[in-house]
Amino acid sequence: MSDGYFFSLDGPLDTMPVERQVRAGNLTGFGDLVRNLGGDPRRLLERHDIDPRAMRDPDCFVDSRAVVELFEDCSHVFKDSLFGLRLAQFQDPDVFGSVATLCRSASSLREALQCFVTYIPVAHCPLVTLQLEEGREIAELRWQVHTDLGQTDQAQYKGALMNLKLLRQLGGPAFRPSYVNLTVDVRQKDLAEVENRFGCRFRGRAPSNVIAFASASLDHPLTSANRLLFRLLGGYLERVRAASRRSVVERVEDYVRGALSSGTCSIEQCAKKLGSSVRTLQASLSQKGLRFSDILERHRIELAKAYLERGDMSLDDVAAMLGYSEQSSFGRAFKRWTGLTPQRYRRQIDLREAA
Repeated sequence: MSDGYFFSLDGPLDTMPVERQVRAGNLTGFGDLVRNLGGDPRRLLERHDIDPRAMRDPDCFVDSRAVVELFEDCSHVFKDSLFGLRLAQFQDPDVFGSVATLCRSASSLREALQCFVTYIPVAHCPLVTLQLEEGREIAELRWQVHTDLGQTDQAQYKGALMNLKLLRQLGGPAFRPSYVNLTVDVRQKDLAEVENRFGCRFRGRAPSNVIAFASASLDHPLTSANRLLFRLLGGYLERVRAASRRSVVERVEDYVRGALSSGTCSIEQCAKKLGSSVRTLQASLSQKGLRFSDILERHRIELAKAYLERGDMSLDDVAAMLGYSEQSSFGRAFKRWTGLTPQRYRRQIDLREAA
């Protein structure tokens, strides 16, 4: 122990979602459900530009709007107005990833839900904001989505049941919800089934999404409590939250800086790294008035100047660090950017320092 820490992390435990992404764990069981209904899951996923391989890796991320539209499409295709609820039956709270593990390691339901509220936007989906409201008799877990995703009824049904499954897992056999309110446009003929699934009174077309339960439940101690795990995982997620880079542009910039020297820096590889399709990534950048090539070139210019100002790097080394296979290609690009050759730029730096 005297030689230093007994543990280390070479990098982050998980990648984190950008502003319009959601954890692919939300697709758990999708293939089984669709096949049971007589459909082709691959065809449906590809129709919404979702890579079918995402279902094999719950820790990757996919476009939120694509997932929402996929669920609504399935509701229409299979003539099932409760498709989201049925999908949730194939899932357990681990769709929330590391956040579910952190919640289970908390000492009480209150502490667990405070973690859930804080870290779901960090590790699961940045579009969701949650609140825990404590009243004298009734507590409410509230959530809302902060962007226009179109019709979200099926996603809301699924999300509500998954939140309720987590509450039941944490609260134990004695946990009982008091009521559930959702913003969905529920059909009257579905009301009895929805209330049966939730196990309580249900209200649709509500102004906000709410799961209510007895406030006394918040003091319920968790049998799964683990203070060491809670401190380790909670500390990790807090550092991720503090240093979170959620925008698409920032995540692309991070990728470019890290991949330039590999010689394989491309929008295809970037999209794969971010858990997105090329088309979705292009559209996200376009909303910011940018293209991938703009970001790539800007970072090449900045890094080229920084490398040339160092006296210990040859031009061949600089070219390689920027992803060029030949120094001549780098030289032509640098002159186009600055009007100077790399050699002349370096000489000017030397003259300024000498003066």
